Amino acid sequence: MGKILKIASIASEVAPFSKTGGLADVARSLPKALCRLGHEVIVITPLYNQIIDKSTHKLKEIYHDVLLNVGGQTVKVNYWQGYLMEGLPVYFVEQLEYFGSSPKIYGLPNDNARFYLFDVASLRLLELIQFQPDIIHCHDWQTGLIPQLLNTQFKNSPALRGARTVFTIHNLIFQFGHNWWETPFEKKDFGTKKLPALNDPDLEYINFVKRGIMNADVINTVSEQYREEIMTRHFGQNLHRILRNRADRLFGIINGIDYFDYNPASDKSLPKQYDWHTASEGKATNKLVLQEKLGLQVSKETPLFCATSRITFQKGFSLIMGIMDWLLKQELQLIILGDGDAYYVDKLKGWQKQYPKRLVFLPYNDYWQFEQLIYAGSDCLLLPSHHEPCGLNQLIAMRYGCVPIVRNVGGLNDTVTDYNPRTNHGTGFVFNNFSNIALYTAIIRAMEDFRHETSWAALVRRDMKRATSWEIPARKYVSLYRRALK
Repeated sequence: MGKILKIASIASEVAPFSKTGGLADVARSLPKALCRLGHEVIVITPLYNQIIDKSTHKLKEIYHDVLLNVGGQTVKVNYWQGYLMEGLPVYFVEQLEYFGSSPKIYGLPNDNARFYLFDVASLRLLELIQFQPDIIHCHDWQTGLIPQLLNTQFKNSPALRGARTVFTIHNLIFQFGHNWWETPFEKKDFGTKKLPALNDPDLEYINFVKRGIMNADVINTVSEQYREEIMTRHFGQNLHRILRNRADRLFGIINGIDYFDYNPASDKSLPKQYDWHTASEGKATNKLVLQEKLGLQVSKETPLFCATSRITFQKGFSLIMGIMDWLLKQELQLIILGDGDAYYVDKLKGWQKQYPKRLVFLPYNDYWQFEQLIYAGSDCLLLPSHHEPCGLNQLIAMRYGCVPIVRNVGGLNDTVTDYNPRTNHGTGFVFNNFSNIALYTAIIRAMEDFRHETSWAALVRRDMKRATSWEIPARKYVSLYRRALK
């Protein structure tokens, strides 16, 4: 196994405490998998006072009114502690002005200042608890300043002297608290200047991801194909050149899912639990319960599709909208669970009124507890992404025997193989072009194959048996950490 590593995993959201998307799932599941492999792991995240209930999660305050120097200003923070599981502590940075004033995690005008403070506070905490990490694992843009701070403000810290940084890019489109493409050229951050003061308006133009890439010991993406894609102009979000310059320390590791959290054989949220041996019976029962709950016609024979991602262009909703009129005239049912672009959401609400027996739209914040039942009761998942760093939805869906319909891009390419009914190989329905007709054709193929009960049951079993737990990715991360230490 080699030396036991001390790993500090730092992320802006960690399930079950806070969550807007897949980052929170990774920030929960990867540390747990590393802990099970025998490494010493801690997690650090902000304490969003309007989102995280301290008593529910049994949090206790461990430091009060700690003074931080953040960009030339003195700021007071508190630190709280809880647990993800036995032996895996989670530390929370509490600062009411920055993380307690809004029920939103992101989208505030001072997001850069908020996460600059969080990055400084995270490194200061490591000093206070004398953790002395081998690896500081920085997840996504919100932690992108940590590698630079380690080389500057905390350069002489005895507790942090031996630490190496791994910076994980979960989605390159998000580079700092504002849209990178709306930044005026004269305000563009080239990553070489000293960080502005905390109260300097120019701080909101600092590109956290660019600085993370420039200063981290190792960089990785959340799938092998996404690593290749982001070094091209088409997918590189204007950072392709700097990524190509650091290609020797840029790696791709596909995400996994937590088999303990997502297991249809033990999932208490399901009316009927099942494994791949009993999938046909189990999924049929869950489908009928789901249809009844949501006011759809109860029918085992009607193909039931679902989409459970953010409702955005990135996730392919322009394509879904483009064929919705046709879709809703077919003998099928569609459940959409998510939040996102107001334009798409309004259109979905309109279609739901028009076709209440065909389409159900569920806002994520109100119906998140339905997610596993939706996978267990649905026949197919729609995830026709424009670009997809990894995607967790298709992995969870397959675990529950819900067959994915995806575009051949990023992590979707790495995790779903196209189904061929002649050879009975493949795990989903894959299409190439980002076009309405390509998605439409994939759905037609799925509906046609759904009619063949025996081969469809074999496809469902194959999806459920596919190994996508965190154990293999976690071992790859350990290898990456050892490379960073060299």
